[in-house]
Amino acid sequence: MHNHFQTVSPVDGRVYVERAYSSANDIETALAQAVSVQQEWQRLDIEQRANICRHAVDSLLANQDKIREEISWQMGRPLQFTAGELQGFAQRAHYMIDIAQRKLEDIRFNDQPGFTRFIKREPVGVVFSIVPWNYPYLTAVNAIIPALMAGNAVVMKPSTQTPLCAERLYAAFEKAGLPKGVFQYLYLDHKATTALIKKPAIQFVAFTGSVKGGATVQKAVQGCFLGMGLELGGKDPAYVRADADLSFTVPNLVDGVYFNSGQSCCAVERIYVHESVHDDFIEKFIELVNQYQLGDPLDLKTTLGPMAKIHGANLVRQQIQEAVRAGATPCIESVKFRKSQMSNNYLEPQVLLNVDHSMSVMQDESFGPVVGIMKVNSDTDAVALMNDSKFGLTASVWTEDQQAALEIGSQVQTGTWFMNRCDYLDPALAWTGLKNSGHGCTLSEIGYEQLTQPKSFHLRSSK
Repeated sequence: MHNHFQTVSPVDGRVYVERAYSSANDIETALAQAVSVQQEWQRLDIEQRANICRHAVDSLLANQDKIREEISWQMGRPLQFTAGELQGFAQRAHYMIDIAQRKLEDIRFNDQPGFTRFIKREPVGVVFSIVPWNYPYLTAVNAIIPALMAGNAVVMKPSTQTPLCAERLYAAFEKAGLPKGVFQYLYLDHKATTALIKKPAIQFVAFTGSVKGGATVQKAVQGCFLGMGLELGGKDPAYVRADADLSFTVPNLVDGVYFNSGQSCCAVERIYVHESVHDDFIEKFIELVNQYQLGDPLDLKTTLGPMAKIHGANLVRQQIQEAVRAGATPCIESVKFRKSQMSNNYLEPQVLLNVDHSMSVMQDESFGPVVGIMKVNSDTDAVALMNDSKFGLTASVWTEDQQAALEIGSQVQTGTWFMNRCDYLDPALAWTGLKNSGHGCTLSEIGYEQLTQPKSFHLRSSK
């Protein structure tokens, strides 16, 4: 096993970060410290914990200009869009901090004279947070802030593609006065990650990543009697009804498909369009896609950056090639996007017509800038196709009829149902998935439930 790793920037292929993996001694020291300090942290009242967490958010944002550039260099998102991740980080963090007092207060019962009865929400202990590269701050905040607010200690494993996010978070918490050991990070390979999950100190695993990675975590957890939350992949569908306002729908769906080069678990990856508006929709959609500027993400004119990893770009290319061989029609001329100096991390946007569900591009997660579009003739047809998937993270309908949206949404197998919106996460709502999209829930009031353990108090007076 190598004792260090390199983060190769998708921007130009150079080594942007090089770090040593955490040693066995680093790991044991971190866990011992987390266990030791966690109860001290738990004893602070919620408002004290809230003040530290708020200060940490402010400290992180104070460095946002540098952090924005780091995001672009590490994973390729255009610089003009990186501010949104930090704004979203702050929004989610503040929401979960603000609701903590109400959510974590005791549940009391006063209906039996001579008895004092209540349920207390206690922290689970040490939370192990495994964070991906595609939104390294947005995905981290989902578990880390509520875990800390609930009184847990947190050990974070960042992706080796975006290691600097862990260092930035650590520095922000340190500046905010978080007791040493309450939040720590470790650089781990897959073997060390699996071994850490099995350590007795770990009481909950929060994982965001691929289905394959989630299966590995689930296997590692077996027999350990600890909780876990899995935020996995998606193949999120959108349905454009006959009454959709195309001037509103098209730009929102184009953004939902191609933002972050499609590297989002809740990106729109398949679209079903009612036959009465299909041709008009396609014309407007392709026109807008052709306006994207593929290039250096540090250039403020760039709207589509490179994919973070070459194997991800090659997977999307393979899906497109297989679909075309099976009869799909590509609508975007790649030559207008390519420049001779671009590496293979740079992938042109693509729209595929004449697709069907026998094709990988309509069944398997793409995680890239491609979408398949199919014509449908009814709501019933659309629902059947939307549900024909092994994923169930988010889905959307585009319509002016809210009642129809509610009726269709009740039939679609998904964790979040949108009307006239997509590729968005509201911290007030439960973030959860069905099927291969995951297990458990983050954010919202419900998100605190898996990060705490209910403890019942049943006190009887002898008089």
